[in-house]
Amino acid sequence: MKIALGQINTTVGDMAGNAARIAEFSRRASDRGADLAAFPELAIPGYPPRDLIERPAFIARAEEQVDRLAEATADLPVTIVAGSVAAAEADSGKQAVNIAVVLRRGQEMFRQVKMLLPTYDVFDEGRYFLPGSRQTPLLLEGMPPLGVTVCEDAWNDKNYWRRPLYQRDPVEEMISAGARVLVSINASPYHMGKREQRVCMFQALARRHGVPVLYVNQVGGNDQLVFDGSSFALNAAGETLAEAASFEEDLVLVDLASGSGDRHASAADEDEAVYRALVLGTRDYLNKCGFKRVLIGLSGGIDSSLVAVIAVDAVGRENVTGVAMPGPFSSDHSVADARAMAEKLRIRFEIIPITAGYDTMLAGLDPVFGQDNRRDVTEENIQARLRGVTLMALSNKWNALVLTTGNKSELAVGYCTLYGDMCGGLAVISDVPKTLVYKLSRIGGLRHGGAIPENVFVKPPSAELRPNQKDSDSLPEYDVLDAILRLYIEELRPPAEIASELHLPLDRVRDVARKVDRNEYKRQQAAPGLKVTTKAFGIGRRFPIAQRYSE
Repeated sequence: MKIALGQINTTVGDMAGNAARIAEFSRRASDRGADLAAFPELAIPGYPPRDLIERPAFIARAEEQVDRLAEATADLPVTIVAGSVAAAEADSGKQAVNIAVVLRRGQEMFRQVKMLLPTYDVFDEGRYFLPGSRQTPLLLEGMPPLGVTVCEDAWNDKNYWRRPLYQRDPVEEMISAGARVLVSINASPYHMGKREQRVCMFQALARRHGVPVLYVNQVGGNDQLVFDGSSFALNAAGETLAEAASFEEDLVLVDLASGSGDRHASAADEDEAVYRALVLGTRDYLNKCGFKRVLIGLSGGIDSSLVAVIAVDAVGRENVTGVAMPGPFSSDHSVADARAMAEKLRIRFEIIPITAGYDTMLAGLDPVFGQDNRRDVTEENIQARLRGVTLMALSNKWNALVLTTGNKSELAVGYCTLYGDMCGGLAVISDVPKTLVYKLSRIGGLRHGGAIPENVFVKPPSAELRPNQKDSDSLPEYDVLDAILRLYIEELRPPAEIASELHLPLDRVRDVARKVDRNEYKRQQAAPGLKVTTKAFGIGRRFPIAQRYSE
């Protein structure tokens, strides 16, 4: 028995395009002798469809595309398993079910309804879907009984998880009903460490039940989520028989009879994986939103340098413009470093000074400020906002998307300016801590012949909004700050516990925690960012703005 894993990149709502992609990969799988081709969860409507599920016409269109896919593949001998959405038959407030549909020779043979609906982290499926009440193995002539599961249904193994989230285990139930091969279709987003976690979990599943496991995952970026693919096949002992590449479309075949399969290389290093995730997420966000060109405010600092190399890898140097906007406190090396990198990357580079505009703003505001005209953060923010105005003007004129350059460390503690450096359509590195920014910049710079000047790596980080300003004037050193933020944001640890573990003064940790809590209002006005850690700002993190709880 030969099974193909069709790791495809879908677009939410492009049902005809998604179905055509499934048909194309099914034909390729059939040409290679596959008996069955499996595709990701909700592959036909695209994942995640979010509140589109609440529109009856959306569900009806998905059903139409299932029929058209069946017609388009009627001449193929391969059986197709793909994810879709269907109308719920039960009389409840939920009008949809999340399904795996099985097509063979132009006919729909079988449907499996997803039972376990995650409502944690980035998932909100309990909001939309009615859960299935039971599942049965798929019985096809010439094949062993197949246990077809939709994503979360295979993620509740009670022997792997110390505290399972659900009472029922659909895999266990199907194995008891006679399933001898597990086929799991998924839309599992990427974060650091996720690829290894998946393999370990499914290895435990295969060994526990003594059955081969085939895992197919979506690839590509949809809004803030990036899907890495990384599909694989395991034998009953948990040994890898086949594996697909990460962060690109792929088709891999596994022969369960011979125990052989395709092995395509993936990014083994996690830093390299993060870099590729950001490139993919940026590329797909632009393409799927209809943009071709991007703008970046190049300050000569490490953050904007990283965003620039990611942008070049995502959309090509001919579609990237860097803009230096020197102000009254900008250092000479800022423009020089930005220019040097732009020349090495061979991107368009413009210099638009903001000093004249800044002086004009102060001349108009100082009489109104009156006694309060002492220079402070107000004037610093004016500079940042003039840069935002400049970039947005170019964005409107050129129909180019502005990529913001703020990192996770800055966004966490509010070291950013609303309507200034936060202006833009996509926050590429908003889930990348500052210490990781330096590592990714080495990777991105080396891809382009050392495009990022060494001075960018060694000079102290600075917003350059007042004389001799350094980030360390207002913040702990970034290695200390990032350690605190990881424990506070991703692990939800209290300040006292963090201070004890990191051997830091409690007041310092509490100050960081207060900054995180008090700047929620900024983050909820930020551009969408690409998720690469276990807990990103934006999707999957829901904290109130108006609140008085403090740890």
